[in-house]
Amino acid sequence: MTAPDVPWWGLASSAVAPVLLVGGWTVAARLQSTPFDPVSGTVSELMAPGATDRWVMTAVLLVVGVCYIVTGAALRPARLTGRLILITGAATGMMVAANPQPAVGVSVPHTVWAALGFAGLAGWPAWAWRRGPSVPWGLRRSACIGAVGTQLIMLAWFLAEIFMRAGQMGLAERAVGVDQVLCPLAIVLSCRLASPAAAPSRPDPWCRRTRTWRLSKHRPVRGSSRCRRPGRPPGSLPSPAVTGSR
Repeated sequence: MTAPDVPWWGLASSAVAPVLLVGGWTVAARLQSTPFDPVSGTVSELMAPGATDRWVMTAVLLVVGVCYIVTGAALRPARLTGRLILITGAATGMMVAANPQPAVGVSVPHTVWAALGFAGLAGWPAWAWRRGPSVPWGLRRSACIGAVGTQLIMLAWFLAEIFMRAGQMGLAERAVGVDQVLCPLAIVLSCRLASPAAAPSRPDPWCRRTRTWRLSKHRPVRGSSRCRRPGRPPGSLPSPAVTGSR
């Protein structure tokens, strides 16, 4: 598999997603009419009913989900199962924006869709890796398992913040989001920058036939030692008609 296996639009979508996500929640936090603490406040609060300009964070999550889907469609060197999990995780993440967290209380649909989205975006590399010496480093088994392990650690931190109320829930959620959005970009870059596998060299059939004819006729090699096709400068090889006759 070579770099052209991932088209340019797959690189564009994977590169736009992290910029849009981080920039989106930064702008949405600054638009709030009351001071918003990104360390303790979650992204869901920025698109909850009652938030100032809640459409900003809602639109950002929807567009980032589309970027994930486009990247999954473009990541052709990866296994199909992993790509489908990435696309499914992105679609469920978009459902989080369609089912916002209420200002007071807990929304079951929001929680369920968020859990499914986090799980899909965290686990898809485990089903995307491939074997082979020409596989880009981002799609090798060790790299994919390492990416999943890192994201699971981030998710464990986020879950601990939810249940322990340690005051860093927003920071943990943002760490998970950045890790998940950078993973497809790293894999796409590894595929785009991968060197094409060296094709095995095969002997030229014209050279092989010419060499057999010379050995059978016990004729010395004249001219250059390189194999030449008919029609090249004279003094190197006989014509094809002579070569074919024994």
